[in-house]
Amino acid sequence: MTLRQLQYVVTIAETGNITEAARKLFLAQPSLTASVHELEKEYGITIFARSNKGIELTPEGEEFLGYARQIIEQADLIEERYTGKAFGRQRFCVSSQHYSFAVDAFVRLLKENGGDRYEFHMRETQTYEIIEDVARLRSEIGVLYRNRFNETVINKTLRDNNLIFEPLFTAKPHVFIGRTSPLAMKNTISLEDLKPYPRLSYEQGSHNSFYFSEEILSTMDCDRELVVCDRATLFNMLIGLNGYTICSGVINEELNGPNIIARPLDVDDYMEVGYILPAGIRPSALTARYIGFLKESVRSE
Repeated sequence: MTLRQLQYVVTIAETGNITEAARKLFLAQPSLTASVHELEKEYGITIFARSNKGIELTPEGEEFLGYARQIIEQADLIEERYTGKAFGRQRFCVSSQHYSFAVDAFVRLLKENGGDRYEFHMRETQTYEIIEDVARLRSEIGVLYRNRFNETVINKTLRDNNLIFEPLFTAKPHVFIGRTSPLAMKNTISLEDLKPYPRLSYEQGSHNSFYFSEEILSTMDCDRELVVCDRATLFNMLIGLNGYTICSGVINEELNGPNIIARPLDVDDYMEVGYILPAGIRPSALTARYIGFLKESVRSE
């Protein structure tokens, strides 16, 4: 086993494609494949398997990848400590639903741990893609919610992908609206109050099931429906069209500005927001620190 072989495994896992990994590593594809096969033969394991989705980590490959990443991190620290320069750039990736506290935690992590060279990814994306990113180890951690409506489907999807869910907090449903919305004068908003206004939600792509919706009460009838892909568009429409979206109510004014406010929604429901991780793989130091910042961000909002 060599550090180079471990880096090969990490790169293949990140790209999910042997050809792309070979390109990034400046290697011929047969050489890369042969090197990984040698590593598998040395330890008597199968790290990658081919499927109709392409190349995938096996369960023992997922475990091996966790160790490989830790060894590479430690080797980089030794190189930096004794040569005065970073051996490689810091890498970290988060996949999340559209939560300002997740972005705030990401910013704090980057400020503390980014260093001179880094490649950090903050992917605010669709619910199923969050699960898939973490399952395929494209992201170290994912952030999403579950409630009584979707938890059976979410929990099964997590189990099928060998992932675990760790709760951060449970919130009563709120409504995000513009500060100038006619609803802003209300201390609590009812479902009846919302009927005249357009409802905004995030596009969920090919997995556009109600169970993967980022907003609760997604099956509720609404005459005016607006579907968007990003946070900036959603916030602009909340303000410009007096629209609303149903959410956890946790908002960061520093990141999102003063023109979006939250009001409690008068319904008997909840949102259990948490993070997901691969089962059986020890989180990296950066992942553990990010979880710490998540908890701090939630407490401060």
